[in-house]
Amino acid sequence: MATTHGGRGDRGRRGGRPRGGDGRGRSAPEPIRGRRDAERLEDELHRMDGASYSRYKSLAGDWDFGDFTLTVQKVQADPFAPPSRLLVHVPARTAGLPEHAWRDPVRRRATADYLVRQARRLLKGARVRIDAGGQQVLDRSSCQIRDGAVELRLGVDLPGHGRRIDGRGADRALCETVPYLVDDLCWNALDTEEATAFADSVADTVALRDRLGDLGLVAFVADGAILPRASGVSDLPMRDAVPFASPESLRVTVELPHRGTVTGMGVPEGITLVVGGGFHGKSTLLHALERGVYDHVPGDGRELVVTRADAVKIRAEEGRRVERTDVSAFVRNLPTGADTADFATDNASGSTSQAANIAEALEAGTSVLLVDEDTTATNLMVRDERMQRLVHGDREPLTPFVDLVRPLHRDHGISTVLVMGASGDYFDVADHVVLLDAYRAHDVTEQARALARPRRDADLTAPAHRVVDPASVTATARGRTRIKRRDMDVLTFGEADIDLRFLAQLVDPSQVIGLGLALRALVEEGFVDGTRPLARALDLLEERLRDHGVTFLGRGHHGDYAAVRRQEIAAALNRLRTLRIREQC
Repeated sequence: MATTHGGRGDRGRRGGRPRGGDGRGRSAPEPIRGRRDAERLEDELHRMDGASYSRYKSLAGDWDFGDFTLTVQKVQADPFAPPSRLLVHVPARTAGLPEHAWRDPVRRRATADYLVRQARRLLKGARVRIDAGGQQVLDRSSCQIRDGAVELRLGVDLPGHGRRIDGRGADRALCETVPYLVDDLCWNALDTEEATAFADSVADTVALRDRLGDLGLVAFVADGAILPRASGVSDLPMRDAVPFASPESLRVTVELPHRGTVTGMGVPEGITLVVGGGFHGKSTLLHALERGVYDHVPGDGRELVVTRADAVKIRAEEGRRVERTDVSAFVRNLPTGADTADFATDNASGSTSQAANIAEALEAGTSVLLVDEDTTATNLMVRDERMQRLVHGDREPLTPFVDLVRPLHRDHGISTVLVMGASGDYFDVADHVVLLDAYRAHDVTEQARALARPRRDADLTAPAHRVVDPASVTATARGRTRIKRRDMDVLTFGEADIDLRFLAQLVDPSQVIGLGLALRALVEEGFVDGTRPLARALDLLEERLRDHGVTFLGRGHHGDYAAVRRQEIAAALNRLRTLRIREQC
């Protein structure tokens, strides 16, 4: 591609420029009018060198660089404020992306993800930054492809000497770094074989996940997959880890569009129990399955570890608020007399929080529950025979999950994958039992059945659906929209802080902002209108996102955000302490 970015060939020709303002930062910034191209931008940045920092605000708007457009969307208030925001629009003729790189939503998302990862590498050490994420391939605002055109959303720390403009530093960032980035992200400058292989890998993952239902599976773990991570704080694959190998009796062969024939362990519909000694890989397998709702980058080791897209990790969450949730399948006859079919509390116990989490997951829509005994309420999971003799059923308000897991599947089509190392009661209800021994999987279903006892299932009716009061869901605080995150633990939404610590399937900080924007959209787009059940409101939001992409959420928001599943949107809403439910239906 010929270099046509205005101003790049003149580097070093200009001398010093008169300083803007009065030298004391008192003059109000005036918008730059007239010709707004690369050469003019460079000239203006040199002119405002040493002026009051507020003069940067005059840069807002579009700048024509010939073969791309740079839009200054938001200018930071001072050098210590969050970065300024840029939008770079690269038309299709400049980007040069072949149609196979963006012809369908899956390859479009994959190619955009590849571009942001390349951009992050190219921008290392620069003032300009891009949101590129971790091991998962997400639809994110930082790069969008439309009909072959590329839009990049960037952050830039506009430089200053104290509260004075560093015009030459800003020139390097805006008139050198950004144009060079555009050049290096054009298709003919990329490793096109690597870029194509990246998209092929993601397409294979999606194809495999889409086939799970037809195969009667809820998950698939490929032979050779690397499940352990480098450490508790790193999502990178562990070096020298034991590659996964499927038990022969559970091995499934699948044909994929690009990889061809692959084999691995198919996790069938129904109840699958994962057992084994401590530190032998049970929770590692479940962790891989809970992340299997996402696509992973090539080389992650879990590219072909896939789970149905609606799978939900369930745990106890003592202290959470519950608002008018039907937990009557799990909790009944409370000593307080509270109606468990319309249960509300500001401080749930471990058992009632877990019951609410299950009921809310069913309401939001799921076909698979993922459960690890280490993070559950023991008294909701099982009651052994001796305890039942001592505490009679009429005095125990809890119906243990072991009595409900079979009706969940039989009557409602909800499968469960359960890690269990301390109780053999689940042998009575398991369809399949997988033993992890030193990270190696063995099918021990027949041995477990030999130890099983007859068990009578409890009755299970589907929890009631709920209608949300839209007035209780507002992102406004002091007259302004307020959507912020505190790492991945807390979403500030309006005047409320939503505790996200226990949403195990949030994987990226930008998803936290995506959650807040999705909650705002539910109300402002009228999906939550005070008459519709929550599940239907989530359907409408999903349809809009499918038609318009994640940037549908970003109206008026110039920061970074990423797509998030309806299951996490519902979970965040349920943890909003201002939430009010109008009625159950």
